Amino acid sequence: MQPQLTNRINRISVSPTATVIAEAEKYKARGIDVVDFGPGEPDFPTPEHIKKAAIRAIESDKSKYTATPGIMPLREAICAWHKRELGSSFEPKECIVNVGGKHSIFNAVGVLIQAGDEVIIPAPYWVSFPDIVKYAGGTPVHVETRPEDGFSVKAAAIEKAITPKTRMMIINSPSNPSGGVVPPAEYQKILALCKRHNIWLMGDECYSHFVYEPHKPYSIASAAGAKDNVIIVGSVSKTFAMTGWRIGYTLGPEALIQAMNKLQSQSTSNPTSIAQYAALEAMTGTMETVPLMLAEYAKRRKRIVEGLRAIPGVTCTDPGGAFYAFPNVSAHLGSGPHSRAKDAFELSRLLLEKAHVALVPGEAFGMPGYLRISYATSIARIEEGLRRIERFLTRGEAAS
Repeated sequence: MQPQLTNRINRISVSPTATVIAEAEKYKARGIDVVDFGPGEPDFPTPEHIKKAAIRAIESDKSKYTATPGIMPLREAICAWHKRELGSSFEPKECIVNVGGKHSIFNAVGVLIQAGDEVIIPAPYWVSFPDIVKYAGGTPVHVETRPEDGFSVKAAAIEKAITPKTRMMIINSPSNPSGGVVPPAEYQKILALCKRHNIWLMGDECYSHFVYEPHKPYSIASAAGAKDNVIIVGSVSKTFAMTGWRIGYTLGPEALIQAMNKLQSQSTSNPTSIAQYAALEAMTGTMETVPLMLAEYAKRRKRIVEGLRAIPGVTCTDPGGAFYAFPNVSAHLGSGPHSRAKDAFELSRLLLEKAHVALVPGEAFGMPGYLRISYATSIARIEEGLRRIERFLTRGEAAS
């Protein structure tokens, strides 16, 4: 019997990044050496003190259900950490712990967006933003950003996209996939715009602590009068190398958090208890691994951007944060003399098939002609990947 699927599930597609990872795994399973620039996760292990806290939680039988919004010590710690690190002033009643940052976004959109609502999303965007909005019945409205601005969205561009149907604005800073960082002054202009039009401003801060000079970690929640309109989404995944632990959080007005708690109580219930105690240690323990990871990412960023710019026909903006390069490869697309594929989607397929390099096409992020390359991997693998990309783009050569 064929299932009769709902309209809401037919409105969305499988995450393109998940598809790339799955395809790369097929090649690896055949014993092929794949340079994997696809995953959006740190290649560093979870810090020892966090892993030990999880072991202690297991040994102490912390394996029962918890309160739906998370254990109170963790909610208190999240609020205290966010205040110390990013200058906000949230209370535990304004915090809910979710099953990863994606779950936080899904639940927030789920309780605020319905049919007819519009959500402004700067492009390039993280792949899940538009589909989460579509699943809720809303309409994504994309605002383009420019490489010469470091892919940082401008308040003036957002204002042109606002209509009476606009309900929410989502900003991911630092950005996946571009590494774009919205400067505090511009972010505050965007907040003022949202307040004037009574629009929710969701700040996705999952990469908050991975920013390069001259940028500094920043949260729009630290701005005066921000709390009435601002929803903050965060995660321990990137900052503490805890992607698989699946702990995210949402900070916002109490009424919103209560609504998200209602939704969560009927879907996932509480996040995994053991992972919550590990996150508690992350939020209250040492952060000495964070600057070490950032320093290593800075080295990799320098090398991969230099290497990409050295390939004829490829341009690449310096990412201001996160751990992704977002090169423009349009000179190698279409029907021109240096073309290797009709579009970036086909090029990414050929790079995996011929050069054995896994990456994500720009179409997945609303930016045709670009590729997303994660440099959350070693310098040695970056060097090998650059060599393979250069050989394929310039000479059409397959991996040796």
